[in-house]
Amino acid sequence: MSAANVIDLNCDLGEGFGAWTLGDDEALLEVVTSANIACGFHAGDPGIMRRLCRSAASREIAIGAHVGHRDLVGFGRRRIEIAAEDLVDEIVYQLGALDGFARLAGDRVAYVKPHGALYNTIAAEPGYARALAEAVQRYDPALRVVGLAGSSGLAEVAATGLTTIAEAFADRAYTAEGRLVPRTTPGAVLHDVDLIAERCTRLARTGEVESIDGESVRISAQTICVHGDTPGALAIARRVREVLLAEGITLASFVGGSA
Repeated sequence: MSAANVIDLNCDLGEGFGAWTLGDDEALLEVVTSANIACGFHAGDPGIMRRLCRSAASREIAIGAHVGHRDLVGFGRRRIEIAAEDLVDEIVYQLGALDGFARLAGDRVAYVKPHGALYNTIAAEPGYARALAEAVQRYDPALRVVGLAGSSGLAEVAATGLTTIAEAFADRAYTAEGRLVPRTTPGAVLHDVDLIAERCTRLARTGEVESIDGESVRISAQTICVHGDTPGALAIARRVREVLLAEGITLASFVGGSA
């Protein structure tokens, strides 16, 4: 997949719970090419998982397991210390749950993308990255693993023989080292729709993005994420899609299919 001509657009979806909804999942499925669906630990519930798998499958949108720490209260964004074997079990548990609903919809889970604090810890700490790889190897080694572009954790997963997908973020600021600016830092989450679309176009075309300090950062990514819980996520995703297509960039899931 050439970063200059083809890019995947993914979104974190299904992050409501019970009577509470978060984001316009159905509308976002009309925009993205891959759907990271919460598996019930940081958000989501069986009904949400079932409905979103059915909707994604009907649109031929790739289904990914958005696995996280068991942290509904903190939305999976609190760091949790956990033994490697326990983490393997929790990831397999979430994978199996979502894959069951995907099968009911006539599809399968195609990839795994960690969420929140788990994502960031896996990106930086080899033990957590190896636990993720072990869980995927045990469940289905054909699954792709999505992680932070350029991170040591993604390289650790790739070293086990699994297929990895390098990810960049549309609505998050970067440090000069190519890492995500912590959400507690002012300016960490971006909201200007046109600015975000411009950044995504530059990323797809040149493999570069401007850091929060104004420096040019090299990021080689195969997929771009829009967070479903970011205010204005639907407008952001629509604008990013519109601008990328206008620039002649094909939107296609890394598991096949284009839009």
